[in-house]
Amino acid sequence: MSGNERENYMNKITDKAETLIEALPYIRDFNNKIVVVKYGGSAMIDKDLEESVIKDVVLLKLVGMKPVIVHGGGKEISKWLSNFGKETQFIDGLRVTDAETVEIAEMVLNKVNKNLVQMIEGLGIKAVGVSGKDAGLAVAQKKTPNGNDIGYVGDIKSVNPELIMKLIEDDYIPVIAPIGMGENGETFNINADDMASAVAVGLNAEKLAFLTDIDGVLRDPSDPSTLISVLTLKAAEELINNGSISGGMIPKINNCTDAVKKGVGRVHILDGRREHCLLLEFFTKRGIGTAIIDAERKLYAHEIG
Repeated sequence: MSGNERENYMNKITDKAETLIEALPYIRDFNNKIVVVKYGGSAMIDKDLEESVIKDVVLLKLVGMKPVIVHGGGKEISKWLSNFGKETQFIDGLRVTDAETVEIAEMVLNKVNKNLVQMIEGLGIKAVGVSGKDAGLAVAQKKTPNGNDIGYVGDIKSVNPELIMKLIEDDYIPVIAPIGMGENGETFNINADDMASAVAVGLNAEKLAFLTDIDGVLRDPSDPSTLISVLTLKAAEELINNGSISGGMIPKINNCTDAVKKGVGRVHILDGRREHCLLLEFFTKRGIGTAIIDAERKLYAHEIG
């Protein structure tokens, strides 16, 4: 190795060491804290991104955090419905789900679930896959948007976090499929964002991260440079009222603010298409997405000063 090559090598590994040092206060503040990750969107259908997300979650576990994954699978469900010759119909952004469709959806989500468990186990960490039907985790009731009957689509009525807490205590990463059960034993397909928010509230999580197909919340939806790094509950409400947040983003933001109001420390909206987005958001000063917070909440130690 020449003198210049050695110098370049030393600079490279020094940069890596400085990155680790920068992460120390974040690792300290979030040690032993529960973090719920809602995993969906394009990151689920790109194998390289899928591997990146799972590695991030495993690293969160290895540095002392307690991650829980809630996953979606809408694109995969649509593919399998097409394979069975069934057309997909949406009302108010929700899939119309008859008895056959909910059976297919449950099959597909269980397949996705076990694939994620297998990936985590392949990295040397214990994981267990469950759905909201296990141990009464998510009791659901029929969802009727604007009075429309869209079949076996559920609203979460209650969450029992006992099973998930037990898995966390036993050193597993829980992986949750968004399927719930009604009081009469019916199976309901549940929006994964709704499931993630309800689980995070039930677990009193420190963080809830939504992996999406957008950078975060923009002050001007047409200008990516207007990304808002930290958004208070009050500011979120103002952005909805003035139209900066509109359409399909409104229910997502309402999910986020509702979770914060019910005790979740922070909710993050991240671009899951960016490699290692979780690490970049959690372990760097500015992060890469939008963190939604309660303005009255005490700052983390690394944010003071």
